[in-house]
Amino acid sequence: MKLPDLSSLTLLTLLGCIPWLFACSSGSGQTRPASPATGSAAAQAPASGTAGTPPATPAGPQRDVHSFSHPDEVQVDHLQWTATVDFNQRKLIGRASLRITNKTGADRLWLDTRDLDIQKVTLGSGASGNNPASPAGNTEALFTLGEPVEFLGRSLSIQIKPDTQWVHIDYSTRPEAAALQWLDPEQTASKTDPFLLTQSEAILARTWIPLQDTPGVRFTYDATVRVPAKLMAVMSAENPMKKSADGVYRFRMPQRIPSYLMALGVGNLEFRPLGPNSGVYAEPNVVEQAAWEFADTPKMIAAAEKLYGPYRWGRYDLLVLPPSFPYGGMENPRLTFVTPTVLARDRSLVSLIAHELAHSWSGNLVTNATWNDFWLNEGFTDYFERRIMESLYGKEYADMLWVLGRQDFETIVTDLGPQSPDTHLFQNLAGRDPDFGMNDIAYEKGSFFLKTIEQVVGRERFDKFLRTYFESHLFQSMDTRGFLEYLNANLLKGDEASRVQIDAWVFGPGIPANAYQPRAAAFDKVDQVLAAYKQGTAPAQLDTKGWSTQHWLHFLRNLPQPLDTQKMTDLDQAFHFTQSGNSEILNEWLLKAIANRYEPAYPALENFLTGMGRRKFLRPLYTALAKTPDGMEMALRIYRKARPGYHSVSRGTVDEILGWRG
Repeated sequence: MKLPDLSSLTLLTLLGCIPWLFACSSGSGQTRPASPATGSAAAQAPASGTAGTPPATPAGPQRDVHSFSHPDEVQVDHLQWTATVDFNQRKLIGRASLRITNKTGADRLWLDTRDLDIQKVTLGSGASGNNPASPAGNTEALFTLGEPVEFLGRSLSIQIKPDTQWVHIDYSTRPEAAALQWLDPEQTASKTDPFLLTQSEAILARTWIPLQDTPGVRFTYDATVRVPAKLMAVMSAENPMKKSADGVYRFRMPQRIPSYLMALGVGNLEFRPLGPNSGVYAEPNVVEQAAWEFADTPKMIAAAEKLYGPYRWGRYDLLVLPPSFPYGGMENPRLTFVTPTVLARDRSLVSLIAHELAHSWSGNLVTNATWNDFWLNEGFTDYFERRIMESLYGKEYADMLWVLGRQDFETIVTDLGPQSPDTHLFQNLAGRDPDFGMNDIAYEKGSFFLKTIEQVVGRERFDKFLRTYFESHLFQSMDTRGFLEYLNANLLKGDEASRVQIDAWVFGPGIPANAYQPRAAAFDKVDQVLAAYKQGTAPAQLDTKGWSTQHWLHFLRNLPQPLDTQKMTDLDQAFHFTQSGNSEILNEWLLKAIANRYEPAYPALENFLTGMGRRKFLRPLYTALAKTPDGMEMALRIYRKARPGYHSVSRGTVDEILGWRG
């Protein structure tokens, strides 16, 4: 996922006060305590203020403090999903058929649900059970729904038999399902048809499919989805390239994925090829621009394969979503979901595509076992992204990305506090929504840790190590302990481990003393221009010819503060920041406008906040507004209008920033 799009940081450090021992009730059978993480490896992890190593990786899937499932007892290995997409009722009506492996002779299957209406559960076994569509041999099962737990939902406990092979769950979602965003036609680019998009990371897959919703469990899936005839459905699977006449679409995902990579998009879509194994889906009035913007995708695939081995997912396609999508991108296998805010008309923001593509190795092939290990996904991917960009566009370009990343790294450490346990790479998120850990620590501290290792051992050895790491852990989950053991056994020699300072990076706070300090020669000119500006040169006389997005970001981030209205006006008249069509540049400028009370930019600020829902931009802008009484008043006025168009992920973040009570 790119970019980190940080939630507001509520320090709900309940750690030792996890409410797992609640009573279960309702459903169709007996009751039983739901204990999703009792005795689990994740639950026993050291408090995030403690240096040292986390527990050893157990054999098979871990218990996850953010899941009610018991995959060490019974594990789902395949999903067959059928659903009807009902835009009128804003719900999915379907059946989830789960093929299971009962490892211990357990009499219950534990699943995760949230805001699902379960109608019926049936079991299949023996020969007839090998065909989930066949009613023969299926018997109705007793099931129990646990009491709701904040952000986790409700456990679903199903009585099974030793020979049960299939569990069929008939259910429907609710309109408020957090993963699903139902968009009216006017909220789309075409303005003619509705749109449905999903966002399952981190633990929202359970709001639209009953599953073992933990990254420690992987499964294959098939799906049949019925939509209105004029719309197209696409998933994180093998996809159609043309609309179906009857609105029925069939999908197959032959590689094993974790639940958070389940994805569905439904809308008035068209497809354009980018290369032999890549293409882009988008609404008709967006698709040509998107195809032009992402034309280098085949080159990125080739560069990534040259670095770290074959692309193992068949196709790599992109889906450009309406602007309400809460993230920059989401790495759903075979079909990356992308925000339209990267359509800059100059291909200057395509590092996001490199990031999502890199996830096809780091995250999708080798996945963090729990959300405490999230850095294993995003730190690796940020590092990989910059290597792809260096391969395609040169070291000077990559150096700019490293410098901007270092700035982001320093900012998040300042925001959280340099001694905060939330600045550790290995997190302790027990009792908290894992969304709180999805910030620049995982991304930037993680990537700078890997860059530091590269500096110690040399790039050639490190590249060979990473390629072997991906190849030897294909379609597996990895936790922090497992990776560090692999690192020490297969790469670090002599005093290299002490030179890397692993504990300081993984289990310590802040920015370690040996952190890589990047320098970008391309920014020397920007620094010279900044110096001239600070010495009194008028903005219109500054030499900014040929600057890229990265040059402008460095310039804006390093402007002197405060700036009076006249200075802001002069900058705006010279460079037209308020009218910028580049979302990254506009976001940086609007932050300056808020800080300096530059009122001519306020209409653009309101249009930006109401016209897109990308949390990367919403969080800092609303946070900046909330610092002053008049800013808070403006923020609440804008948010009241914008909130209905935001995804639940973004609403949750801004609700907390503004203390929104509806």
